Amino acid sequence: QVQLVESGGGVVQPGGSLRLSCAASRSIFSSDGVGWYRQAPGNQREVVVFAISGGNTNYADSVKGRFTISKDNAKNTVDLQMNSLKPEDTGVYYCNAIYDYRNYWGQGTQVTVSS
Repeated sequence: QVQLVESGGGVVQPGGSLRLSCAASRSIFSSDGVGWYRQAPGNQREVVVFAISGGNTNYADSVKGRFTISKDNAKNTVDLQMNSLKPEDTGVYYCNAIYDYRNYWGQGTQVTVSS
């Protein structure tokens, strides 16, 4: 079993920045891939960014150039730096990791972009 714990959500004005962090109970280096998803009220959960281990990193078109994923293998953390935030970025953000072809999810952290 793998546990993922997110932190760093909050309320920010449009144009502002937030940094989310996800701490994993298992080595990030041994994962098949890690990423971030989000879910806005009334919407389905959607991928924000996913990084395949040893492969490509794919961002949703809506966040390209504004969001950046980073991994720290020593700390087993996956961060999401979010810049130039827009109201439509509001939602619950979930950390995701795949180990041995099994999906694991964090509990989610709320991000609200509002003036």
